[in-house]
Amino acid sequence: MITINRKALLAGILLNVFFLSFQSCKKEVSTSDNNIMPESFSVEIPASMSQPYTAQKMKTASDDTINGGDIYANLGNFINLGKGSAEIVQAIVTTIHAYKLSQACAFSYVSADDGRSKNVNIIASSDFENVNWEYEMTITDAQSESSADSGKALQIFWNKNPVKGIAILKPYNINRATSSLYPDAMFRIDYSEAGELGYDKHMIVSIAGLPLASPLIDPYSVNSLKMFAGKTGDVVDMYGNSNHPNAIFFTTNTGFDWAFAASGDLKADIGVAEVGLPPYQLNETSRKVLLEDYSIRNVFEEQIYALWPTIDSVSVNGYLHNTQAPGYFNNGGFVQGGTAPNSSYATIEGRIKNLSPYNPKDISEQVLNFK
Repeated sequence: MITINRKALLAGILLNVFFLSFQSCKKEVSTSDNNIMPESFSVEIPASMSQPYTAQKMKTASDDTINGGDIYANLGNFINLGKGSAEIVQAIVTTIHAYKLSQACAFSYVSADDGRSKNVNIIASSDFENVNWEYEMTITDAQSESSADSGKALQIFWNKNPVKGIAILKPYNINRATSSLYPDAMFRIDYSEAGELGYDKHMIVSIAGLPLASPLIDPYSVNSLKMFAGKTGDVVDMYGNSNHPNAIFFTTNTGFDWAFAASGDLKADIGVAEVGLPPYQLNETSRKVLLEDYSIRNVFEEQIYALWPTIDSVSVNGYLHNTQAPGYFNNGGFVQGGTAPNSSYATIEGRIKNLSPYNPKDISEQVLNFK
């Protein structure tokens, strides 16, 4: 099992939002046309592709039961991490949208979670990354505004029509009570309903600065991630990478990237994914290299023969169980690799061939910043 204990990091952020006091803001206009905050700021991720994997301990070189199913199943943990980050932003947006704000405003509130004062400032017209946005909202931890990060907890830049925006979060400044163990963690959601990438809506989730667990406790912990999700109808295409500097399989080679391309059907709650395990600092963008040359089967096979040059093929086949691409998922998570369980996967299976992960080196060096 690859354990990612991020619940404490995520949960506190959600709680704070519901204690915001918008008493100093104008709320007299109740129509959706005049509400400056959009209703949606995330893409729904199929449950089949985001199942946390806790069934068994992930094996390493000293064990004989590691298989491709462990790699596929743990993809659900990493997709779930990205999904959770997007859900935080969506919860914030949903709550503020309910206040029906019709204009920019500023106010302060005391967090019910960490007891610290937070300042909120919503302004019209803001430039960020060479784009002029209709609105910007910034939340800061008042006592930390003189620090290097200016106490910034959240910034959202957005346009109303079509809805498009960027949200950047630093959990430590939102809730010190639950995020003190993750002082450098930052999340970013790029969201659009403008259709510029061929989807009804899409988002890009980026995470950086997560602390790595001790390799002796969890060698597969993740410190950065980048994930795309695009939705049209009931189909959601996904691709991305999670970075694991301490990951180890059979040999002493350390540091791998979970690179993936996936597609899921929300209505049927099924999914299919192709996963590669390139070195985490590999400077490469080719889909063939990332997902084929560094396929689960190729990486496992190379390491097995490097460690045991005279091993018999029967034993090798045992190690390579479920390493075939792609992997198939249903509402219970990973099902099997290589062969589809039934014909309902045909459409989404064909979609993943047009999807490619990001450059592993870029993800390993990813840094997120506020304006």
